[in-house]
Amino acid sequence: MATEARRRGLRAAVAAAAFVAVCFAAAGVGQLAGRAGIGPWYRELVKPSFTPPSWVFGPAWTILYICMGLAAWRVWLGGGLRGRAGPLGLFALQLALNAAWTPLFFGLQSPALALIDIVALWVAIVATAWWFFRLDRPAGWLMVPYAAWTTFAVVLNLAIWRLNP
Repeated sequence: MATEARRRGLRAAVAAAAFVAVCFAAAGVGQLAGRAGIGPWYRELVKPSFTPPSWVFGPAWTILYICMGLAAWRVWLGGGLRGRAGPLGLFALQLALNAAWTPLFFGLQSPALALIDIVALWVAIVATAWWFFRLDRPAGWLMVPYAAWTTFAVVLNLAIWRLNP
């Protein structure tokens, strides 16, 4: 009995780590694809006064990716991949949109295309959070900081696009 409980606990811990790792992997793919524009091009853009310092992004995204992964894991716990295909599929969609933003903004140096992506991302995040709330309230709450940060990021992206015609 105790051995079975340990196995379940280990399986849950491994699954939690896997969900968080998938979030970081998506971020890594986006970073690699968008690496070229991070240097001089970004530094020369006109940015609004509310642009955070560069050092804020690493810690913020680390916390957000952990929260996102744990949210998806909690939903998965309630029914597995097949039982929760809809909400986890929507989660995967928003993760893909998230990964696409960096290559669009930095790689293609296109705040306009990145703005289209981030608005679609925001809609997908809100829909995912809504679905997660219905299935597991803590999972929904874990998505709230991500939705809030992305709301700010939409405004920031819009301002950069408008300031750099």
